[in-house]
Amino acid sequence: MEITVETHIKASLETVWEAWTTPAILQDWNGASIDWYCPKAEVDLHEGGKFFYRIERVDGSEVVDFEGVFKRLKLLRLIEYRFKDGRKVSIHFKESLEGTEVIETIELDPKAPEIEQTAQHGHIMTYFKKIVETNRLLS
Repeated sequence: MEITVETHIKASLETVWEAWTTPAILQDWNGASIDWYCPKAEVDLHEGGKFFYRIERVDGSEVVDFEGVFKRLKLLRLIEYRFKDGRKVSIHFKESLEGTEVIETIELDPKAPEIEQTAQHGHIMTYFKKIVETNRLLS
């Protein structure tokens, strides 16, 4: 089972790509709520390169590590990767007259409720949009 989440961001394609792929910026939006944060993000952005994201509850009660390998990349257009558990993710970036569309398709974890995963990925995308549009961390 997979889901697709998407958003339209009022920012250039280059700005959106930078925010998605730069570890320091990724750490700011990857927690998706005030209850979670991303204290560590490593990105070796090339085909065959690895990534690692640690997401933690602010109260310290839960830690989740996400890691995997980049399978296919097209600069400013596409990122495809596999999580360590084999699930696939693809992110498409499309320039428009008003900004950039980001479309992410995620293969869901069969051990977690679909509704929770759908909500989580929707929150992450919403928060990503907010971070990019307010340009809080972008140069």
